[in-house]
Amino acid sequence: MTTPLPHHLRRLPGLNAIVTGASGAFGSATVDVLRNIGVNVVGIDRKPGPGVIGCDITDDAQVRDAVAEAVDQLDGRLDLLINYAGVGPSVDIGRMPDAHAHQALEVNLLGTWRVTAAALPALMESRGRVVVTASLLANLQLPLAGAYVVSKRAVTAYSDMLRAEYGTHVGVTTVYPGYVDTPIHDSSRATGASLDGLVPAEQKRDTVMAVVRAAAAKRAPRDVASTALGTAALHLTRHFPTATENIVALQMQLLLNDGTFADAEIAQGLHARHGTPAAQQNVS
Repeated sequence: MTTPLPHHLRRLPGLNAIVTGASGAFGSATVDVLRNIGVNVVGIDRKPGPGVIGCDITDDAQVRDAVAEAVDQLDGRLDLLINYAGVGPSVDIGRMPDAHAHQALEVNLLGTWRVTAAALPALMESRGRVVVTASLLANLQLPLAGAYVVSKRAVTAYSDMLRAEYGTHVGVTTVYPGYVDTPIHDSSRATGASLDGLVPAEQKRDTVMAVVRAAAAKRAPRDVASTALGTAALHLTRHFPTATENIVALQMQLLLNDGTFADAEIAQGLHARHGTPAAQQNVS
């Protein structure tokens, strides 16, 4: 005997969806949940696989071809686009933009823009929905995460503009996950500038189910955080920016005094500007 779906998910069975970053942590889990519910899903990712079309979302032509192929596999109808693909490098925001900064903007912002633009004609025809994955860091200035923060804040502006110009025909939801331990943090770990343990952690399931619930809602919610704590943090960071900056500045000073990032070359300037023990040790 089949267990009936919860009432809040009953809109989903039979819908057609594209999920970007479909081979990643969030994307693959979301694809599994949606398919289990009865959604027809085609994935897009740099790493192709069963049900996942290979595509570099920094390439216009590849995006156009991949989205067209996905819509074709879905028999010409697209109801839902979920944008997950993203990168999270560490940078020194005072230096000239390097390859990592360019990658963050190309993937996180322009990749989302490209895929959404390619999918919009089909989504408008079905009066479908777009889910854009931002981050709580879009409004939280954590050290050495500048490229990610800038790209994710830009993503929220893109969502807002998409809603303003196309909201009569397409629903737009922005989702704000907190820190989740996924491979997106591998590049920052490699530089010694990881945020592991420095901010409250959420679970992968939190983000996945927040996205699924947003996709299933009768009307597309505007902004969604993954947890109750995330909802409170989103409210704080958006409506009390000065208080948020003061809290972050205090936390940053405490972390640097404790030697956080002391072995990271990318953070030496940060330590020097704050005159921390790590900076004094490196000078001596």
